[in-house]
Amino acid sequence: MRNGLICLALFGLLGGCASQRSDDWRVNAQGYQAEGKASYYGARHHGNKTASGERFDRNGLTAAHRSLPFGSHVLVTNLRNDKSVIVRINDRGPYARGRIIDLSEKAAAQIDMLRAGVVPVRVQQLAD
Repeated sequence: MRNGLICLALFGLLGGCASQRSDDWRVNAQGYQAEGKASYYGARHHGNKTASGERFDRNGLTAAHRSLPFGSHVLVTNLRNDKSVIVRINDRGPYARGRIIDLSEKAAAQIDMLRAGVVPVRVQQLAD
């Protein structure tokens, strides 16, 4: 019961960081779902143009994915600690072998992966 309340509180906090409330989002059962490695990009890319044409903001909740449409929202869960973050796809990549998503520095911080740099994750497309 206590763990359930903690998880519920965590998702409530994460929703406050997204552009919509967390209860407005739900996993798209027919959408993209995968497990693999995530990395993040930060300071040296800050301000550069992304593939979508917008400027990369390391303090935004955004990510790069090879094929998901720009503007898609995904739930990224760190499989080492079960922490999750909702991000918006605005760039292409990652191009490193074995990686499925590159997160902004802020998104990476929210799932406690800054120290490790690369972590196993689950990526689930959300219904908009």
